[in-house]
Amino acid sequence: MRTPLALVLTARMKGENPYFEKIKSSQFRDEDFEKRIRTDSEKRLRLLSQSILSIFVGIAICMAYLATYGVTSESLAWSGGDIAAQRARIVDRKGRILATNFETHSLYAEPHRMINPAAVAAKLTDLFPELEYDRLLKDFTGKRKFIWIKRKISPKQQQAVHDFGEPGLFLGPREMRIYPKGDLAAHVLGGATFGKEGVSAAEVIGVAGVERKLDSVLRDTTSTKQPLVLSIDVTIQEIVEDVLHSGMQLFNARGASAVLMDVHTGELISLASLPDFDPNERPRFPVSGKPDNSPLFNRAAQGVYEFGSVFKIFTVAQSIDLGLVTKNTMIDTSAPVRVGPFSIREFRNRNYGKISVSDIIVKSSNRGTARLGLLIGKDRQRDFIEKLGMLKPLELEINEAKKSQPLFPKNWGKANVVTISYGHGISITPVHLAAAYAAIANDGMYTAPTIIKQNNAHKSYRVMSSEAAKDALNMLRRVVTDGTATFARDSAYSIAGKTGTAVKPKATGGYYDDKVISTFAAIFPDDDPQYVLVMTFHEPVGVSDDKPRRTAGWTAVPAAVEVIGRIAPLLNLTPRVALTTQSSLN
Repeated sequence: MRTPLALVLTARMKGENPYFEKIKSSQFRDEDFEKRIRTDSEKRLRLLSQSILSIFVGIAICMAYLATYGVTSESLAWSGGDIAAQRARIVDRKGRILATNFETHSLYAEPHRMINPAAVAAKLTDLFPELEYDRLLKDFTGKRKFIWIKRKISPKQQQAVHDFGEPGLFLGPREMRIYPKGDLAAHVLGGATFGKEGVSAAEVIGVAGVERKLDSVLRDTTSTKQPLVLSIDVTIQEIVEDVLHSGMQLFNARGASAVLMDVHTGELISLASLPDFDPNERPRFPVSGKPDNSPLFNRAAQGVYEFGSVFKIFTVAQSIDLGLVTKNTMIDTSAPVRVGPFSIREFRNRNYGKISVSDIIVKSSNRGTARLGLLIGKDRQRDFIEKLGMLKPLELEINEAKKSQPLFPKNWGKANVVTISYGHGISITPVHLAAAYAAIANDGMYTAPTIIKQNNAHKSYRVMSSEAAKDALNMLRRVVTDGTATFARDSAYSIAGKTGTAVKPKATGGYYDDKVISTFAAIFPDDDPQYVLVMTFHEPVGVSDDKPRRTAGWTAVPAAVEVIGRIAPLLNLTPRVALTTQSSLN
């Protein structure tokens, strides 16, 4: 490069070398160039660092979001790995399985992967008749990228889906709850369904019975390897339900229930309610009509009823416990016995005159029980009934039991004392009744009922003296030998008990003339009480001899005798006599 003439002339005038100035100028230009290069490089490095940092921050935010909230099922990125699908088994008192888990698969679709959606929809409706072709085709040709088709399918259906060879159909592994015994003990177990779901797992949650009530226990991951052991015995439960089914048919009953309770431990060896259902295919809750029209309604632990004369033994036992009477005290049951404007009548308008307290139970006298109730008074009567656990819901490990609030008068007046003394004006469940009878059988000690197997007595306390309990038990023996339960007299196993035939109240007030609840509360064996059996039939009408038979003596008593005869050997009870014949309800 040539040096400019002006620069050469200026340098010579100053006596300087013009070529030195050229070199100096070039040096300044090089330094400026390097400075610009260095500045640009630093900017590029800062930009690159910020970009890398932004990427890492974005990844971290996405990971935090996924860990906290997951992703939608349509993205299929979530396998459901955080779902605790395992659930403890449920077994009976002898370890026989009532509820367990079964490995199955769910079926879902990604329509955007399908080659021929119409053909897929047709194949699926052939395999699953409950599915609708038009609905499937609409879903498959819409904008959705993920569709649940079936929450659970059988191994046979799984193989059929595999055979389709369709790229848009997928199977997700999961565990489901199954009940190997079908409808046996359905109201005890209740049932389960899927809760939170992913494509590779599903949460199993209880919806009723012990499955719902003890859901947290059954889902506890620290104890799921240990089964939940119930107090019921599968074989005995099957016998009880079999007799109830036969009894309903024979007596044309609308429903039935049975409660078998160990009087010492409070364990329920059997609890049955009919009609029932299969928890493997649990029906939906009804949206209209009466609750007890549904097979889901638990008549044994949920429904509350007026039980009538089976209640009289509590009035008599309390009056003896208070020292107001003895079993031999004579009571005038002659008419009239009036409370305000109401007249107390006997069954079929009988008049027993003066009878002993013991005979009040044997003859099931309403007037005699009413007079004893008036001696006791409202405060003491209420306190005693409360001690027997009949003024509060059951503390039973079945979800429906929380709805078992007994019905009783808020203002407990004189008329209430009379009607409650013989079992009207107060409504309780069959389990309430069984627990109260167990207190008589257990020498005056009340034990709270439980559906969980126990090693010792479950919440036990005294409610009456031993002497009062023994006197009450002797009266219940006489009901079988001389009273309204004589169909139990010839049983191979000694039985004590009380019948009750209560007319059903109308929703609009008053009572039906031809609708009753027939009940037999039995204690056996009566010489060494071990168990209480409460059998109830709703609206029975027996017509074995061309005459309608609704009373408990004709319905509930023979059914209870049949049950006791079948289950007593399984309970290691020794018969008192060997019968040459035995009646059967089958």
